[in-house]
Amino acid sequence: MPDPYLPATEFLASTDADWARHIATIGPCLHQPHAARDPYESLVRSIAYQQLHAKAGDAIVGRLLALFASVPFPRPEQILATSFEQMRSCGFSASKIATIQGIAQASLEGLVPDFSTALAMDDEQLISRLTTLRGVGRWTVEMLLIYSLERPDILPADDFGVREGYRRLKGLEVQPTRKQMVEIGLGWSPYRTVASWYLWRVPAR
Repeated sequence: MPDPYLPATEFLASTDADWARHIATIGPCLHQPHAARDPYESLVRSIAYQQLHAKAGDAIVGRLLALFASVPFPRPEQILATSFEQMRSCGFSASKIATIQGIAQASLEGLVPDFSTALAMDDEQLISRLTTLRGVGRWTVEMLLIYSLERPDILPADDFGVREGYRRLKGLEVQPTRKQMVEIGLGWSPYRTVASWYLWRVPAR
C-alpha cells in the first residue's frame, strides 16, 4: 500500500538539514485521523483531553463512555440529561462540564454542524463559528480539523508540543511565539498537518 504522506515527508525533508535528519530518525508519518467522527463528538473529546496527558484523557473518556454503554458515543440529548455529579465522577472539571453541555446544546440548535456540513466549510469559517462557544478555543477546533475532517494543512501554532518541538528541532533557547510559529509554518504549506505530527515527535535532547 503506498504511503499517503510520502509527498508531505519528502517536501518537509527537502526544506533543510534539521528536518531531513528528524524525518529520517522518526521514519514514515503514521498520522491516524478518525475520519467521519462528527464535529460534536470531536469537540467533546478534545475538551476532555485539554491540558491533560493522553493517559488521563483516555481514562476520563473511558468513564464517560461507560455511562452510555448502549451507544458508541453519548448523543447531545444524553449529555444534557446527565447530572453534574455523574459528569464529575468521570473526572471532568466544573468548567469542562459547562463547556461540554454548551457544545451539546449548540449541536441540537445547529450551531455545531453535522459532518457533511462541516466538510463543506473552509478552515477559518469553521474556526470562527465554533470559537463562539464557551470554552472552545482555536486549538480545539484545529484538533477537529486535523483528526475528524482530515484537513492536510493545519498548524496549531498555540500548541505547546508544536512550539517546543520546533525549539528542539532548531536548538533554540526559547520557544517561538504563536505569531512567529504561524509565519515559520507558512514555509511548510500545504503540508502543515504532517509537519505538526513530526514536531510532536521531536525528542528531548
